Amino acid sequence: MQVSIIIVNYNVKYFLEQCLLSVLRASVKLKTEIFVVDNASSDGSVEMVQQKFPTVKIIANETNVGFSKANNQAIVQAKGEFILLLNPDTVVAEDTFVKCYDFMDSFVNRRGGAVGVRMIDGKGNFLPESKRGLPTPEVAFYKTFGFAKLFPKSEKYGRYHLGFIDQHQKYEIDVLSGAFMFIRKAVLDRVGLLDENFFMYGEDIDLSYRIQKEGYKNFYFPETTIIHYKGESTKKGSLNYVKVFYNAMLIFARKHFRGNQSGLFSLLINFAIIFRGLLTFLANIFSSSFLFIIDALLSFAGIYFIKNYWEDTIKYHEHYYPNEFLFIVVPVYIFIWLFTAFLSGAYDKPFRVSNILRAILFGTVTIAVVYAFIPNEWRFSRAIILLGAGWTAFEMLFTRTVYHLIKHQSLSVENEDDKRSLVLGKADAQRAENILRLLGNTQEIISSNDLATTKKTSAIHSNNEIVFCSNDFSFKEIIEQISVCGNKIEYKILNEGSNALIGSNSKDSAGDLYVAERSYALFKPQNIRSKRVFDLSVAVLMLPLLPLNIFMIKNFGKFVSNWLEVISGKKTWIGFSSEKNLKTFPSAKQGVLQPSDKLKMFTLSEDEIAEVELNYARLYSVSSDINLFLKNYSSLGK
Repeated sequence: MQVSIIIVNYNVKYFLEQCLLSVLRASVKLKTEIFVVDNASSDGSVEMVQQKFPTVKIIANETNVGFSKANNQAIVQAKGEFILLLNPDTVVAEDTFVKCYDFMDSFVNRRGGAVGVRMIDGKGNFLPESKRGLPTPEVAFYKTFGFAKLFPKSEKYGRYHLGFIDQHQKYEIDVLSGAFMFIRKAVLDRVGLLDENFFMYGEDIDLSYRIQKEGYKNFYFPETTIIHYKGESTKKGSLNYVKVFYNAMLIFARKHFRGNQSGLFSLLINFAIIFRGLLTFLANIFSSSFLFIIDALLSFAGIYFIKNYWEDTIKYHEHYYPNEFLFIVVPVYIFIWLFTAFLSGAYDKPFRVSNILRAILFGTVTIAVVYAFIPNEWRFSRAIILLGAGWTAFEMLFTRTVYHLIKHQSLSVENEDDKRSLVLGKADAQRAENILRLLGNTQEIISSNDLATTKKTSAIHSNNEIVFCSNDFSFKEIIEQISVCGNKIEYKILNEGSNALIGSNSKDSAGDLYVAERSYALFKPQNIRSKRVFDLSVAVLMLPLLPLNIFMIKNFGKFVSNWLEVISGKKTWIGFSSEKNLKTFPSAKQGVLQPSDKLKMFTLSEDEIAEVELNYARLYSVSSDINLFLKNYSSLGK
């Protein structure tokens, strides 16, 4: 056995399927064995592997034992001369394994311990974690406080990602990425398995360092390229990533550094956890609410000037409106307008003028209804409500136009994010087109079977999305075209026998999965929000009814448990019960009540229940939830 490939999986079924397809193609010229260690996935990953890849050896854990322990479970069974640790969200080229094997086999003295390859993300951007230096206190300091990012090519400041080394140059390095570590088995036998104290992150740094300490060499080998969708940069927006990653660095420091060096590193890491955590928290708040804050500020500024103008030219009274109007009532107006804008999808991309106008109209009607019922002393001005609504709608359109002008060099608000897709395929091209039409967000689709002219064809037709059919082209060809065409285009891959288009639109996103669920109304972003608002609103409204619910709802204790799970987001008041649907649709939640409850007079099979739920998802509206909720109120404790 030449190579044992080990893939640790957790709830990324579609990425794993694509990874295994590429691994099988890359294994043709070598004697290989493939292990998938599943860490208690709930998305049907194990069943998919058993059904589609019967030659793959599966280790199905009942709990998530972590990355290190899961790899070790397979390593002790592996018989290969080399061990490859591979992430499930990767795509390897057909020649990747052969090239790595030949490169490592060329070391006559066997001092080559492990090798990593050039990695790109789903848009073709080079991933700097492909090659790294040892995170000494100095190197960690420069990375933590941004010097490495400011001076990436500096030999002093850029040592964490070795930015001064050309990405196409072979080089002996300190640290390999755990996403792809091609290791000589004899070296692993000598240095030991992965350290299971590292649950996630840091284990690759630790193993790389131990390989070096035993006198072996680690290499960066860029003569083959793989795709790694969830690169290191995709996780940095997570507070959990900051905590887990830097804690892993703390474990590493205590294990390998001594004396003052260890104390300094520990102090630095503890400070980094606080510092980077705070920065990440603030960045997340800012990025997620930036446009909302801009809208609120501009709306308030506009209404402030409208108020002053109205006082001076209409009312002829400088202080006609009291401070309570400006600082209490106006913010309430703005909140209602922006909240209805949020619910109507005015903050979704692509931006839609109709969503903005509908939201402002609905918000204004809501304000008008409330206005009619409040005491006279709080009824300040209907005119300012109307003028404020008009101004808020205008500024929302204006800010989005400016956004498009800056980002797309276009004044078009609606069409820039619509997909203009190029499908590259032969036998599978029509199937790819059908999936794109099912998704409903593609403005134009053209097809080609000439991979060599991809860049030219996409430029002629101004395509912003390319879909590759892997059944018709090699993964190596696809990876090469992604690298050639550049990162201004979004890329997706359709694999043989799959209904998923897999890709990544940005190095800052973990990966995009375009499956059939996107064609169901229930999973549209606007309806996901509306459903969550419905769940929370109902949960809050039920609080005053708790004494009555003791008598109205069967199994009150279970109802309280359901109520808590709805509040936490684990369940929804109306949702799926079919295991088949829950596994097929990653975004689906289990319901306290199910759509099939309206058909209690019939005895339904599991397949019939699943079909009822699919119809519910296809035709979803909030009114359907309200209707089901009211009719089955007494069953909320089931």
